[in-house]
Amino acid sequence: MDPSTTLSLTVTLVVLAAAVTHAVWNAIAHGIKDQTLAFALIGVGGIVAAIPLIIVTTLPRSSSWPYLLGSVAIHVFYVLLMQCYRLGEFSQVYPLARGVSPLVVTILAAVFVHEHLALAQIGGVIIISAGLAFLVFAGRRPGRGAFLAAVGTGLTIAAYTTVDGVGVRLSESPVGYIGWLILLQSLCVPMFALARRRNVLLKQPRRILLSGLAAGALSVLAYGLVLWAQTQGALAPIAALRETSVIFGAIIGTLVFREPFGQARIAATVLVVTGIVLLNVA
Repeated sequence: MDPSTTLSLTVTLVVLAAAVTHAVWNAIAHGIKDQTLAFALIGVGGIVAAIPLIIVTTLPRSSSWPYLLGSVAIHVFYVLLMQCYRLGEFSQVYPLARGVSPLVVTILAAVFVHEHLALAQIGGVIIISAGLAFLVFAGRRPGRGAFLAAVGTGLTIAAYTTVDGVGVRLSESPVGYIGWLILLQSLCVPMFALARRRNVLLKQPRRILLSGLAAGALSVLAYGLVLWAQTQGALAPIAALRETSVIFGAIIGTLVFREPFGQARIAATVLVVTGIVLLNVA
């Protein structure tokens, strides 16, 4: 399948829904102070949500499995996100981690997938990334540790986005692909937590346990929607459109975590929306 570089209204709305869902589960993760515990619970929630997907769908084609397993390996580095949340404000490190991805995906998709965007779409990707950079640095800058962890996470996001974009197209079973992907990648942190911190896990109040499990289920939904979209459109515009999650993340950071929004972030939001329009007019 050779998806078009233009995005249909349906694909655009699906990716926007994924963006909202992604921002919500990341906010839930940030709200749990013990980040190892948070991601262990998210892993368990992901496993619970993935098992039915595997049962009711066909096995992905054999040609997609190298990509699926490669993505699982790349996702291990996603634990950098935990370090981001320890070192920086949610409304800063979250957009920085997400903002690195679109530009890198654009390059990777051109080199490895031979997807070449129209000039307006390239402009949209650049403007979205510029808006996200403005969103991060308009206020108090993140420390060096938070900055490096967030950039490393962004590069990881770009890598697995590209790998999964190819793999899901080869799978001929997008739902099966996401089910196996989430199941395999979700095992590591819960196994670590059970081996090293079982007592802490068992002592958590029900509210924390349910929040973490819900975040895990939402993470499956968010990435599943993106993977389906990648079977319908080019990787780079979808990666950029998905980063509208940072706008929702900034709003959540303001409303829930009492982090400042202000005029600078309003301006950044306008830039991101402008970029999204350019992505959809080409």
